[in-house]
Amino acid sequence: MSGIYIHIPFCKQACNYCDFHFSTSLQNKQSLIAAINNELTLRKDYLLDNKIETIYLGGGTPSLLSSSELLSIFETIHNLFSVDEEVEITLEANPDDLSKAYIKQLRETPVNRLSIGIQSFRDVDLKWMNRAHNSSEATNSVMDAASAGFNNISIDLIYGLPDLSLLDWQNNLKKAIALPVQHLSCYCLTIEPRTALAYQIKKGISKVAEDENAIAQFEWLIDYAAENNFEQYEISNFAKPGFYSRHNTSYWKGIPYLGIGPSAHSFDGASRQWNVSNNPLYIKAVESGKLEFTKEVLTTSEKYNEYVLTSLRTVWGVDLKIVQQHFGEEVLQHLKNEAAIYLLKGELKTENSHMYLTRKGKFIADRIASDLFI
Repeated sequence: MSGIYIHIPFCKQACNYCDFHFSTSLQNKQSLIAAINNELTLRKDYLLDNKIETIYLGGGTPSLLSSSELLSIFETIHNLFSVDEEVEITLEANPDDLSKAYIKQLRETPVNRLSIGIQSFRDVDLKWMNRAHNSSEATNSVMDAASAGFNNISIDLIYGLPDLSLLDWQNNLKKAIALPVQHLSCYCLTIEPRTALAYQIKKGISKVAEDENAIAQFEWLIDYAAENNFEQYEISNFAKPGFYSRHNTSYWKGIPYLGIGPSAHSFDGASRQWNVSNNPLYIKAVESGKLEFTKEVLTTSEKYNEYVLTSLRTVWGVDLKIVQQHFGEEVLQHLKNEAAIYLLKGELKTENSHMYLTRKGKFIADRIASDLFI
């Protein structure tokens, strides 16, 4: 099992919180798509002969691609790789792109899962984030997609905004769960360096939300999602039974994947590499038959730390037998020693040779993981 991630580095406009690689100019779009298809050819052996079970188009804004442009990418993949008949193919989309006509075109492509970047159903929030859509478009995009036959729909929401009250967040979630969606990705706002939001905060134009508000919103999210049959299978991800994101799950389980496009990351089990985060340089390199990327071979310590960091956030937890088999008795003992205080405080628990975060532990997941590192 392997996956392919394709980065589409174009957006209509820049959200104030985003630090992903993108361009608001579509000038090089055709050259970029050609380069993506060429890179797939250049890297067809990266995953050896592993069957492709997930394909994920992220960005950026993949919904800026026409159906014919998407089909050209899927055709290349199917010509070069062994693709599972039940492959999960996700397209990230913005609500303002999902017109009824475009949704109809998408239904004629292999895309079978939509991840819609709604972020909020409040116009005041969307304006503050510099999103290109409004709340009506957010609701209509989901309803129209479901009416057209998409039955695996995920939406993104953000909490912990400076002026988002608990009541506002509750209303956002109620609107989300009332829609025909099967998956929720809910993230606490993070202030990333070199973003417009970081600049606005530095200049006093925007403020930072109180931690207590974000914690209360996360608490309510956990409870309300559970009440409505959404399982929290990763700290920020909730799904109805049978609708976990197979692609993201493969990341958390350390399954190899191929990343295509500028800034895209790849993982083969032993090393990671990431493409240059510059569209013209990426296109020029691929056109010349080579790749511009940085590569790092993971040490044993790095592999262990990554395993703990990702596994601990999930419903599957840290498998103590895997730690022992892959990293040795000494590392297993280190893990148990460092975990002892968190087990005592009820922030971790062990069950059937697995270590899990408790509800209390989910609020300090990163701190716990870092203390378990070697």
